[in-house]
Amino acid sequence: MGGRRRAVAAAEAPSGDARRAFLSGAAALAAVGALPREGPAALPTLLVSDPVFLEHRLEGHPERPERLTAILQALAGVPGLRRIAARPASAEELELVHSRRHVERVRVMSERGGGAVDGDTYVTPRTFEAARRAVGALLSAVDEIAAGRARNAFCAVRPPGHHASRERAMGFCLFNQVAVAARYLQARTAWKRVLIVDFDVHHGNGTQDVFQRDDSVFYLSVHRDPFYPGTGAASERGAGTIVNLPFRPGTPRTQILAAYEAAVRGAAREFRPEFVLVSAGFDAYKDDPIGGLGYEVDDYRRLMEVAAEAAPAGRIVSALEGGYNLDALGPCAVAHLEPMLR
Repeated sequence: MGGRRRAVAAAEAPSGDARRAFLSGAAALAAVGALPREGPAALPTLLVSDPVFLEHRLEGHPERPERLTAILQALAGVPGLRRIAARPASAEELELVHSRRHVERVRVMSERGGGAVDGDTYVTPRTFEAARRAVGALLSAVDEIAAGRARNAFCAVRPPGHHASRERAMGFCLFNQVAVAARYLQARTAWKRVLIVDFDVHHGNGTQDVFQRDDSVFYLSVHRDPFYPGTGAASERGAGTIVNLPFRPGTPRTQILAAYEAAVRGAAREFRPEFVLVSAGFDAYKDDPIGGLGYEVDDYRRLMEVAAEAAPAGRIVSALEGGYNLDALGPCAVAHLEPMLR
């Protein structure tokens, strides 16, 4: 991911009209699948997003708003989704994972006009609002599922989160939304055993760091190695509930997918999760300009199919992480949603 430092561009806040237009969206997004279903399967799948995610922008940077636009356009024709807006996570919720100092550092930098955190990670005047709503999107999804109003959810958010640790923003990531969602689940619901599945091409070092010594959260990552951020060796097991599946470029994708399937099913059998969270990165796609591990579009259906099998009563929330091929992002996102809509 190593990149050069860049000047930061300002952005304006979204109008109320923009938010209303976003929520009304395409009529297809409000439709529930035509076939009648019973029990938890009768509940809708949520699509959680917000127009403020488009305002975190730095000219020339690969983590750009067009990524999200491509995904939302592809999802506009998918039936069976209910669209809701993300709420902002509170400071107290962010501090379920991050230190107060880290939260304040991002907030103050954003309020002062932004800047470069490092050579890869930027902050603009709208970044703090976007980043805390990226976290809040997952919390909104958890709330809806816990209240019995939804079965599962895809959170189309940015900036991404899985590289962010308790004290550090890095790798395009400011706050770790999946990690905060896991702690929120444990604090606010009866679901205490959380499985996090991460199939971004980069290892989620931030997520692993947060749960390194915690056996109530199982973290499983399949990723390219050697690669940024340099972590994720198979020997890194934490409290026994971390499984890393590192693969070199050129490894047959069938071999990667078979190892992933066996590992997820093994984790489900031994750990017996009560809720599943997914860091859904689409940058292992074969033509991704930053990553690439040879995946085809349909492989994302299989990745989520296996993750969904581990989710009791379908309780699974996925969140967008990486993926930088604008032509492939939409089809990959649609493929990964298919198992959640069944």
